[in-house]
Amino acid sequence: QVQLVESGGGLAQAGGSLRLSCGGSGLTFSNYVMGWFRQAPGKEREFVAHISLSGVSSAYADSVKGRFTITREDAKNTVYLQMNNLKPEDTAVYYCAASLRLTSATTRVNYWGKGTLVTVSS
Repeated sequence: QVQLVESGGGLAQAGGSLRLSCGGSGLTFSNYVMGWFRQAPGKEREFVAHISLSGVSSAYADSVKGRFTITREDAKNTVYLQMNNLKPEDTAVYYCAASLRLTSATTRVNYWGKGTLVTVSS
């Protein structure tokens, strides 16, 4: 079965950096748009970033643009999210997502990881 497994979450100070990774198995990774979503306590899950097939293009939520970078390494079935200049409002569970189409909608995601917690202290 399809598995997406996130890693790299943890505690960071405001202004710091973290790098999230997501490894996929059970799917033809290169055929999927890969993305990251996040869900803060008491809030709905929201789009963070996605990257197209072969990494040709990427898109970001306005709240992270210029601070986060998404990349993919299809040979390793892995997608990354480099998060710089972290802010307390970035605190959330971050979910890896695989979709057959470019989308920022949670309802159009085909597969989800279980999430990794990122906590940013002020």
